[in-house]
Amino acid sequence: MSTPYTWQKSSFSGGGEGNACVELASTAAALHLRESDDPGVVLSTTPAPVDHLLRAIRTGTVTAPRRR
Repeated sequence: MSTPYTWQKSSFSGGGEGNACVELASTAAALHLRESDDPGVVLSTTPAPVDHLLRAIRTGTVTAPRRR
């Protein structure tokens, strides 16, 4: 799948063989994430849920998902 997005590689990605990483692209209305080893699968979301997740990670309030 080819997309017009400008992808940025995670700063935590190292070099070398098997270098899989998370890549991020943004548009005016959404954030797009993909894994470099499977670029055809793209997760798109709005900035609010990502902001919520990052705040929870920073404050240590991330909880396990509820089981159904």
